[in-house]
This record gives sequence, structure tokens and C-alpha cells, in this order.
Amino acid sequence: MANVAVVGSQWGDEGKGKIVDWLSERADVVVRFQGGHNAGHTLQIDNQTFKLSLLPSGVVRPGKLSILGNGLVIDPWALFAEIDRIKDQGVEVTPDTLLIAENASLILPLHGELDRAREEARGKHAIGTTGRGIGPAYEDKAARRTVRICDLDDPDTLAHKVDMLLDHHNALRRGLEMPAVDRDELIAGINEMAPRLLGFAQPVWRRLEDLRRRGRRILFEGAQAHFLDIDHGTYPFVTSSNTVAAAAAVGAGIGPGALNYVLGITKAYTTRVGAGPFPTEQDNEVGKLLGERGHEFGTVTGRARRCGWFDAVMTRQAIKVGGIDGIALTKLDVLDGMEALKVCVGYRYQGVTLDHLPAGPHIQAGVEPIYETLDGWQDSTQGARSWAQLPATCIKYVRRIEELIEAPVALLSTSPQREDTIMVTDPFAD
Repeated sequence: MANVAVVGSQWGDEGKGKIVDWLSERADVVVRFQGGHNAGHTLQIDNQTFKLSLLPSGVVRPGKLSILGNGLVIDPWALFAEIDRIKDQGVEVTPDTLLIAENASLILPLHGELDRAREEARGKHAIGTTGRGIGPAYEDKAARRTVRICDLDDPDTLAHKVDMLLDHHNALRRGLEMPAVDRDELIAGINEMAPRLLGFAQPVWRRLEDLRRRGRRILFEGAQAHFLDIDHGTYPFVTSSNTVAAAAAVGAGIGPGALNYVLGITKAYTTRVGAGPFPTEQDNEVGKLLGERGHEFGTVTGRARRCGWFDAVMTRQAIKVGGIDGIALTKLDVLDGMEALKVCVGYRYQGVTLDHLPAGPHIQAGVEPIYETLDGWQDSTQGARSWAQLPATCIKYVRRIEELIEAPVALLSTSPQREDTIMVTDPFAD
């Protein structure tokens, strides 16, 4: 059986939650492999709305196994709050339905405090972090001083790790004029939540290998998106992990050969949250219209998203670098009724035409988009579930996007509802 990795191809908020939820009907296991509770996935199922940050989107489907991989940084208090919240909505999460990698790193309260203090200190140079502690937690992981889940069942190991952590963090806090962390209070808080968290912990790499050998379908769910990748994104306006599909293998604990199909979730226009370059941004009535129709507000932060025309150049780049086999084109219905649609087909920088987004931040901030104008459509696409229900000019728009990004459209999403999806190619097909 084929396994599928789902990643964002733009700056996030492309609708990965809905697509993963839709695909999870065909999967046996759903695995989150990077990021933290800075992710925001909204699922609209019948008359209920589920807002997830850490939990895999497949958690709302009965009979599916959900896994949080070692590539995540996990805030256990945020995780438990999320589990308790969806329990109130009728979804029970237990160690039988959720596994967490025992070697995953923790986000502790001091990480969020540092994250927010740094962002405030940057002033006008703030990068737009969510302030959830994700960056500082990944820093500690890379510096080999992180507290991991497997440390929680041994008091001596935990005390040693906390001391290493505080040697570093208290020095930083002094520089930011913050009070020192109370060691005993921190350890007491960790010990209080540890038994519940350890109940979910396992060497998930062994479970995944067993599932793979038995032919179970595995769906790997990414957070954020390609241009927020720590290496390949619009640095420094990025997240602190690798968001491309290759990270699924490392972040889940499975060989890269297990990734059979990479699906890039791609919005029919472009949005981004926070600061950073955005060549096709429309800070005008068009952008306002897209934002209102698309309900473009962050699931986690509530911040309004910046909106602009579809950028075929950056999407094509994400497809090439990320090994994306096909895309799921989402929010097509937001474009209904617009007379003309613009698509970015190239950039111009100081008189030179570019066919990609260079890595230099000065160039990223200075490029001007080169647009191609396409006819819009007046008929509604909302809720369409087959090609026959789409206007002819809408199909032309989709086909032109395929040509420009050099990849096929495998799925089309025409509303937030689970079943309002057109499948062109089944990513799980062998």
C-alpha cells in the first residue's frame, strides 16, 4: 500500500487540516512529524468545527491511530488542553488512539516566556512568531540540552537536564531583564504532568515499522509550509523546523523509502501571516475581498492573514525542492464571481527577469511580480464534487496553474466541508 506525505506549498494556512481529514478515511495511521502547537488546522465536519494545533487531523475519525513523532516539540500542557477540549466535542483521545514518540522534545513554560520577550525586544524588526516557545525549544534541542519525554521517568536525569537548561536560560533572562526561573517550581510542574504524558509515550519508530511491514496505509501530516522551512523558506521569516516532505521520514522515525507520494496543499490564491516578503500581496480592495471571502484569520493566533494573487513561481519552486508529486488545490470557491484573476508567472528585480525566488532577503523583498491575467467565472463552485460541476473558465484556470507549476492537480477542494472535494488522482493508489 502507498503512504502519503501532506505538506504545504506556500506559507501555510492552505487547508491541510481538511485535506488530511479527508484522506484519513483511506489511511490507517496519521502522523505529525514536525512543528508544535504553533500549527493551526481547522476541520469542518457536519455542524461541528474542530480546531487542532498539536493533534493529527485524523484524530477525529474513529478507528484511526494518531502519532506525534520525534520531530515535534511538544508543550504537554497545551496538548492536554487540546485533548480535553475535543473530548467536550465528543472525541475521546486515549493511549490506544494516540502515541507520542518517547524521544520527542518538550516545550516548557520558560520557552514561551523567552520567545515573547525576544519578539518584544525586536520591536519593528519582529519576525511574527506566535510566541508559543517553538523556536527556543528547537534551539535547546540542537544544543543538546533539551528535556525529552523519556527523561521524565528518572528524577536524576530530569534534574540534570533542568540544571543544564537553566544555566543557559537564566543567563539569557538576565540580559532581557527577566526574573530567573524557579528550579523547584519548574520541576514540580513537570512531575505533576509527567505520568499522564508518559502514558502516551512509546518508541513509535518500532510501531511504524511494524505497521509498514503489515501493509497499513500511513499518512504523514506536515505543519506550516515550504516557504516557512528553516532552510528553504523566506529566512529569517520562517519557522524553526524543516517543513518539507523529506522531514517526514526523520521526524517520524521511518526510512525515506516509506514515502510513496507527496501531496502539496496549495491555495488557489496566496496568503501569509506575520512579517516577511510577499511578492503578490494585494494591500487593497482585492486583498480585502480575498480575506473576507476566505475567512483569512489564523487558527492559532487569530491574526488577519495578508492576501494576494496566486504565485506560480514560488509554488513551482516548492514542488521542485520538496519532491511534490501533485497538489490539492484548495479554496477555489473564494474566487467565484471575480471578473479577472491574476497569476504571477515570473519576477523582475533591477531590470532582470527571474524564474525563481532567490534566497537573499534583499532580493525577496525587492522583486516585482510579472502577472498573467486569466478570465474569472461567475457561477458558484462552492460544494462542487465533480469536474462537471465546475464552470469552463474555472477548469481553464486550474489547467493553466498545472502548466505553470509543472505538476498535476490531484485534488480540488470547493468548501471547508469534508466531502466537498474532487479527487482527480488517488494519492494512496499504488
